[in-house]
Amino acid sequence: MRIFYVLPCLLSLMLSIFTTPSTSSIDSFIYGGCSQVKFWPGSAYENQVNSLLTSVVNSAMYISYNNFTSQSQGSSSAVYGLFQCRGDLNSGDCSRCVDRAVSQLGTICPGSAGGALQLDGCFVKYDNTTFLGVEDKTVVLKKCGPSMGLTSDSLTHRDAVLAYLGTSIGSYKVSNSGNVYGVAQCTGDLSTSKCLDCVSDAVQRLRTECGAADWGDMYLAKCYARYSERGDHSRGGKDDDNNKNDEEIQKTLAILIGLIAGVALLIVFLSFLGKVYGKDREGK
Repeated sequence: MRIFYVLPCLLSLMLSIFTTPSTSSIDSFIYGGCSQVKFWPGSAYENQVNSLLTSVVNSAMYISYNNFTSQSQGSSSAVYGLFQCRGDLNSGDCSRCVDRAVSQLGTICPGSAGGALQLDGCFVKYDNTTFLGVEDKTVVLKKCGPSMGLTSDSLTHRDAVLAYLGTSIGSYKVSNSGNVYGVAQCTGDLSTSKCLDCVSDAVQRLRTECGAADWGDMYLAKCYARYSERGDHSRGGKDDDNNKNDEEIQKTLAILIGLIAGVALLIVFLSFLGKVYGKDREGK
């Protein structure tokens, strides 16, 4: 009986893994960049960078935004930094996202005096010149879905969503109209007026540069605005998402079927050994 109990246990475990939602999208890479200015290994500035990024990771365990200035005693140079989590993330997801971003910054910007990294769920930046409180509407990333993707009705809903995002107050904004959803966010160091100005610019660029695309992402240096007909704000087409999901399902089912088959063979083999062992005992 113990042998046959393995099969339902394994099925239960595999179905539990199969139905657990993935949070990998929070860590999805959006963009990153590094300063051309480098620091010497072992320098005081390197210690300041490491100290600041450690503070960033520690602070993200408790709050969704913070900024820092790190300067060693007697040093004329300083490093400035901030992190910002997406407004809908809980503290655990925010902390994990920021930790991931800081780790990736160390990989893509080794020895750089400054660096910035945007993941789907958070943003981290540091530099040797202060940028805190400074509005910056430089376009760092623009992506639009297929042109002419929206119907006239959906386009009306899209424009309503963008109009709300571009005129509402707050560092994190979510809007929907019909089947179109949008989100916008500024870094927490911007004043209300600078935040509104930045988002308004991002929204206007989305409207003019993405046309009737069914989704669009506009990331400026200090804010972003995004919309999607489906509400998932993905940067790939719906068919691409479905194909990826189908592939994951097929892989999981293949693993599940392989394990079940392996357990079944093991049970048959053990049953065979049990019969052989029983005959041997009867013969004796």
